Amino acid sequence: MSEPTPTHATSPLAALRDAIGLCVHCGFCLQACPTYLAAGEENDSPRGRILLMRAMADAELAIDDPVAAAHLDRCLGCRACETACPSGVPYGMLLEGARAAQHAHRPPPRLARWILRAFARPRLLALLLALARAARALGVASLAARLPGRTGFGAAMLAATAVRRSAPEEPARHVGTSSTARTDAHSAAARGRAVILRGCVMRGLYAGTNHATTRVLAANGYALCTAPGQRCCGALHAHAGDMDTARRLARWNIAAFERVGADVIVVNASGCGAAMKEYGHLLRDDPAWSARAAAISARVRDVSEVLAAAGPRPGALPPRVRPLRIAYDAPCHLHHAQRVTGAPLQVLHAIAGAELVPLADADQCCGSAGIYNLVQPALADAVLARKLDAIAAAGADIIVTGNPGCLMQIGAGLLRAGQRTRVMHLVDLLDAAYAGREP
Repeated sequence: MSEPTPTHATSPLAALRDAIGLCVHCGFCLQACPTYLAAGEENDSPRGRILLMRAMADAELAIDDPVAAAHLDRCLGCRACETACPSGVPYGMLLEGARAAQHAHRPPPRLARWILRAFARPRLLALLLALARAARALGVASLAARLPGRTGFGAAMLAATAVRRSAPEEPARHVGTSSTARTDAHSAAARGRAVILRGCVMRGLYAGTNHATTRVLAANGYALCTAPGQRCCGALHAHAGDMDTARRLARWNIAAFERVGADVIVVNASGCGAAMKEYGHLLRDDPAWSARAAAISARVRDVSEVLAAAGPRPGALPPRVRPLRIAYDAPCHLHHAQRVTGAPLQVLHAIAGAELVPLADADQCCGSAGIYNLVQPALADAVLARKLDAIAAAGADIIVTGNPGCLMQIGAGLLRAGQRTRVMHLVDLLDAAYAGREP
């Protein structure tokens, strides 16, 4: 190991020293940690990583120590340990702080840098996603999904985003783009004005799900408005330790949603929702933005929360010989980061013609974790294998989840394993039920 570099008093790790001290190393986190279960290595467990963070904060270990960095890099950031922890250790905050401290000394891998750079540049990202859609439409992704290794898996992830729909793709009518926009009779009687985070991958590869989101919200009494000027939420950058870019993107989004003045900001990608709910923490040290960030964070809701608050309005799938067997797989950043657990199940129970079946370890990560599956493929595969085994045992027709990374990761795994089970977004299933069609 390299010689320790004293931790600067204003570094993220020094500021989080008290939070690091909350860990009593009890071990409750071990069985909740996917990488510990897959690797069996103490330093690949939450408490092991916290010990490394403590050593770096106390200048007993260099911030850029390559061995410590490797163990931190192997963390999915799923935050299941937070749910299991009896001491309330804010592990997600600690992980981002450690990676931010390392970022100044050691940049992310080249592939990660390319991806993060693209997500911070709207025009470049739009071009790349357009090329991805073309590859999907031409069948290139489906053909390449048969290839071995990362190339084949990456192609399978893209192929898994192809959703065949019989319903129209037009979104519900929006009522305006500003708080002073004239509203009609529907919006006046609505539950409130809602604006949707269009997202990056959601807008680029799951546009139909965004449209379905507007339809189901309108069907449940929400008036829809738009928020021009949205950018990437910054989650990927914060997870990678690039806090400057994460804050810059957060400011863009805060300003965009402030101009709208909607009652609620609806997010159908749980990773983005978790990041936006933490904008107040991200910008806590910025006097010009801290209060504005906290105000926006307070209005962010996962789409399942909004629908559950509305009832939701019941729907029914077409009559079948037997009910459609549905299993719910909880996205990590909805279940563990946002602590939203009951709302998705409440939505599923509102769908007649669907039988909800249990999925073992539904709260365990699938191995996607943003871009983790691209930069840590071996561990991502090991984590996904456990998920695929659980899906096979559940015997469900459809796995429902609420995050694009999970949809792509599980979808690719099912495709390459030859399993007949499909994976789809919660909103798409409810939208199909409202239309009375097969999902």
